[in-house]
Amino acid sequence: MSKTNLRADFKLGYLGAGQLARMSALQAFRYGIQIGLYTDRSGNEPVEFMTPYSTTGSFDDTEELTAFASEYDILTLENEFLSSLVLREVQEQSGTPIYPSPSTFAKIENKLIEKQTFEKAGIPVTPYALVGTVEEIQKFGNKHGWPFVLKSSKGGYDGYGNETVNNPEEAEAAYRALGGFKGHKIIAEAFIDFSKELAVQVARNETGSVVYPCCETIQENHINTAVISPAPIDPEIRKEAQKMALSATEALDARGLFAYEFFLTEDGNLLLNESAPRPHNSGHYTIEGCITSQFENHVRAVMGLPLGSTEMRKPVVVMMNLLGKYKRKAKVNHFRKSMAQVDGHLHVYGKLQSKIGRKMGHYTLLGDDLEAVYAQAKEYAEQIQL
Repeated sequence: MSKTNLRADFKLGYLGAGQLARMSALQAFRYGIQIGLYTDRSGNEPVEFMTPYSTTGSFDDTEELTAFASEYDILTLENEFLSSLVLREVQEQSGTPIYPSPSTFAKIENKLIEKQTFEKAGIPVTPYALVGTVEEIQKFGNKHGWPFVLKSSKGGYDGYGNETVNNPEEAEAAYRALGGFKGHKIIAEAFIDFSKELAVQVARNETGSVVYPCCETIQENHINTAVISPAPIDPEIRKEAQKMALSATEALDARGLFAYEFFLTEDGNLLLNESAPRPHNSGHYTIEGCITSQFENHVRAVMGLPLGSTEMRKPVVVMMNLLGKYKRKAKVNHFRKSMAQVDGHLHVYGKLQSKIGRKMGHYTLLGDDLEAVYAQAKEYAEQIQL
C-alpha cells in the first residue's frame, strides 16, 4: 500500500510518550520516518525531546484525538489506557489506520475480556472471576484458597492496581482501595504456586509472524527487576511458551508487537497470565540481544514491512532494570564500570525526575555463561545510581 511506502514525509504517531515509544521511535528514525506523539501527561515525556510534533490531551477526547490522527499516516499504541470504542471512532473519522486495530484491542482492553478471549481460544489462563461484592470475594477465596490477588480490570502496571489478599478483612480493604465500591470492575485471580515467570514477544502483520525467545522475568514487589534470555528451563517448555504466544496473537488477529507473560507452575504447566498490545519491559534485552529488536519489529509490523530475525546474537543475554533510588532531579552516577564492559549496554530513558522505584533506564549484558553474566549484570546494575 502507498501508505506504507518509506516516503520522506511519512508520519507515524504514538498514543503515549514514555520510554517504550522513545525506544520504538529511535527505530522509526532509522527508516527516515517522522514521528509525533499524543500524551495525556503534562511535562517533559521521554519522546518529547525527540520531535517537534507533540500534542497533549485526554485519551477520552475523540475530537482532539481525531484531529491528531488526521495529521498522521498510521497511529500505534504505547499503552493500554485507552478505549477501543474511542479508537474505533477516531479511526473512522480520521481515516488513519491504528495498529493494533481497535477490533484487536477490544479483545484485550481489560483483564476480564482478555482472559475470556484467551480462554475461548483454548489457551490456559489463571483461574479468575469478576467480583462485585464482598460476598463474591469471600466465595472466590473459599473456592480457590487464600491468598489470592485482586486486580483492577483496567490500568494496572508495575504493582499498581494489584493487591495480594490473605484474608477477608484484607480483601475488603483492597477492594475498597482499588475502587470496587465506586463501580470499578475488579478481578479476583487465584494465587498460582509457580516456579518461574516467563515472557515471549511476537510480531505479526500481513507478511507473517516472528516469535522471540522465551525469557525469564525476575519480579520483586510486582516490579520486573531482571530478564534472562533464554529462560533457564527445559527447551521444550520454552518452545511451548512460544507456541502459545503465537496462538494468542492469532486469536487476536493482531498486527503489531505483542508481549505475553506466563506462569510456569510447579508441576510443569504453563498458564497465560497477561498480555500487552505493544513492546514490553520483558523485551528490552532484544535491543542488543537479538538481530532485530522488539522495537524495530514494532515499527515494521505496524507499517506492513517484512519482519526481522529474532535470533539471539549471543548464547545469554541479561537485562537489569535501573530503578530510581532517590527522589530528586535525575542524574546517573557510578555507571562507568558498566559501560566499560565489552558487551555491556546502558540505556537511560531521559526522565527528568527520579523517584524511588521508578523505571529510569536499563542495563544489558551479553555473554556465554548464564550464571557469570547474570552475576556481573546484577553487580553493575546495583552500582548505578539514578
